[in-house]
Amino acid sequence: ERKRQEQALHDALAEVERLKERLAAENAYLRAEIRSDRQFGEIVGQSEALLAVLEQVRRVAPTKSSVLVQGESGTGKEAIARALHDLSPRRDHPLIKVNCGAISPSLIESELFGHEKGAFTGALRQRAGFFELADGGTIFLDEVGELPPDAQVKLLRVLQEQELTRVGSETPIRVDVRVIAATNRDLAGLVEGGGFRLDLYYRLNVFPILLPPLRERRDDIPLLAAKFLADQARALGKELKGLTPAAVRLIQSYDWPGNIRELQNVIERAAILATGRVVDIPASLVTSGTPHQASRLPKALAEDEPVTLAAAEARHIRRILDRTGWAVAGPGGAAQLLGVPESTLRSRMKKLGIKRTTGRSA
Repeated sequence: ERKRQEQALHDALAEVERLKERLAAENAYLRAEIRSDRQFGEIVGQSEALLAVLEQVRRVAPTKSSVLVQGESGTGKEAIARALHDLSPRRDHPLIKVNCGAISPSLIESELFGHEKGAFTGALRQRAGFFELADGGTIFLDEVGELPPDAQVKLLRVLQEQELTRVGSETPIRVDVRVIAATNRDLAGLVEGGGFRLDLYYRLNVFPILLPPLRERRDDIPLLAAKFLADQARALGKELKGLTPAAVRLIQSYDWPGNIRELQNVIERAAILATGRVVDIPASLVTSGTPHQASRLPKALAEDEPVTLAAAEARHIRRILDRTGWAVAGPGGAAQLLGVPESTLRSRMKKLGIKRTTGRSA
């Protein structure tokens, strides 16, 4: 009888632990769902870095000002453009998305501004361009740094005069379009090198928004992962309720050079391979997407050894500081190598209790 009672107690405790883990996973999922259903639609997160960006979006969205969204590849520039449009008085008019880098240079003017019948070989009929289609609404020019010089001149005219001329025509057409441009390139550097017009740069850069990379908003990673996992559960018809604690530690420790897009791909692969409701992510799955990325994981996590996130972060920061001779700021300093502002690094060092025990202080 005693053995039966002990076994029943053991089973009950195991069930409590299982339910506790399931509840934590489902809670993360619900937080992601609540965040995504609010004012900013598909944008998920609650980190200070992201909230600062969303406050900028909220302030500039109701205006007519041009916005230049800059950030690394995969940081969610299109989602920001959608939020700017949805929060503006133009929300009931079209949002036209154009990938400037995906259009042949010989066709870019025709695609943006339209053409008349017979304007060039293959122009069998009159065609409105993207700017005419966006009249009354918003046009999102992604990879705007890829525009060839001739198209830059015509785009400048549209911004200045609010009118365009189709290829093969001399008749101007009035348009009312709000321009949101985006790039992962250094436009100011392109201007200095002669690859981008200075006057166009100033016209686009009326209100700049800089998106932080995922490594600077690590608190958002579990929420994003929960959102992507929920999406995959629906797509695959699986009952997936969350990630294991080890998987959460793993994805929060990784630097995500491909940012949100890379995280989404990893979660999709993990969902496809998952055999249970709570999904685990082996380190090999995270580092298999791009060559030579295993070094971006702290060693303990790369080898699946148990370690707290704070301990892994502290160890990684110390390793970088040792490499730089404990130089925090300046060229070649730890902040530059880690890809974070000096103030952010010093704040993390203070929080983690990282101090140099010998020699000069950082």
